[in-house]
Amino acid sequence: MPSLDIFNDDAFSMASLTRAINEQPHVPGMIGAHGLFTEEGVTTTAVTVEKDGDTLALVAAGERGSVAANVAGSKRKLVTFNTIHLPQRATILADEIQNVRAFGSETDLETIQNVVNKRLAKMRRNLDATVEFQRIGAIKGALLDSDGVTELVDIYDTFGLTQDSVGMALGTDGTNVRGKVITAVRTSEDALGNTTATGYRAYCGDAFFDAFIDHPKVKAAYERWLEGEFLRNDPRAGFLFGGVFWVNYRGKVGSTKFVGDDDAYLVPEGVPDLFATHYAPADYVEAANTIGLPYYSKQEAKEMGKGVLLEAQSNPISLCTRPKAIIKLTKV
Repeated sequence: MPSLDIFNDDAFSMASLTRAINEQPHVPGMIGAHGLFTEEGVTTTAVTVEKDGDTLALVAAGERGSVAANVAGSKRKLVTFNTIHLPQRATILADEIQNVRAFGSETDLETIQNVVNKRLAKMRRNLDATVEFQRIGAIKGALLDSDGVTELVDIYDTFGLTQDSVGMALGTDGTNVRGKVITAVRTSEDALGNTTATGYRAYCGDAFFDAFIDHPKVKAAYERWLEGEFLRNDPRAGFLFGGVFWVNYRGKVGSTKFVGDDDAYLVPEGVPDLFATHYAPADYVEAANTIGLPYYSKQEAKEMGKGVLLEAQSNPISLCTRPKAIIKLTKV
C-alpha cells in the first residue's frame, strides 16, 4: 500500500513551509493597515542606527574589510539594536493527522497540508499581533515584551531624547481644543525641520477618544455637518478635526492596552523612512546570511515518528527615525 512520508516530503521542507506561512492571508492591525512602516529584510541579526541631532538614520551594512562610511562631527552617535527573536512551536501528532485524512486513503497530501496550514495560520496571527505591538511601541518610543511591562528597547533613553507631550485639557468645557491640536502639530513640524508631512493622524486610547468626541468644542464643529450625522453615528473609525485624522486605537496584550486609556499619539504621515521594520534571518542553517523574511517555518519528526514538531518565527525590529516628531497627547 502506498504511504506518505510527511517527514521527508519536499512539501514539508523549510522552504515550502516558509513560503506557505508567508503566503497566508494577512490580517494586519491598525498600524500595519495604515502602511506607516516600510519593511525590509537584512542579512544580519542587528541593525545599526546613527543619531544626528534628533534624527536617527539606518546605517547600511558593508563588506568585511571594505572602507567604512565616514562619520563626521562629534554630535553623531552609532547605536546597534538587536532584532527581536519571536519563536513559536506546535506539535502535530500522527493520530491528529490520521483523523483528518480522507477515509481509506494514505496518499491524500491535501488533508495533511491542511492541518499544517491551520497551525501555521494561528502562529501567523500571533506573530502579526506581536509585530503590531512592536510597531505601536516604536510610535510610543519603547518596545515592550509580550507581558506589556518588560522593556526591550527604549528609543528615547538610548539616544538621550525626551518625549514632547501636549495636555489637551479635555475635562474643561472652555478649552480651545483646535488650538491645542495646532500647538501639537507645530511641535511635530519643528522636530521635522525641512521635512514636510503630508498629513497627521492621532491614535487615541478609549478614554481620551471618548472625552475628545464629547468635548463641547468638538461637538459644535460637527453639529451641522451632514445634518448631524457625525453625532449620530459611531466615529471610532476616524474623523478629521484641526487638520488631524483621529482614530480610536484597539489592541492589547492581556490586560495591558497598546495605547493607554488617557493617551493619544500624534503621528506625521508621508515622511520618508520615518518608520521602518527590519527582519533578520531565522536561526536556521539554511537561512544564515540570507536576506531576512517576515516569517519562517520549519518542521522535524518526533521520536519514533509519533508526530511532527512545527516551528514558526519572525525576527523583527521596528524603529522610528524621528522620535521627536511623535507627540504624546494627554487627556488632562
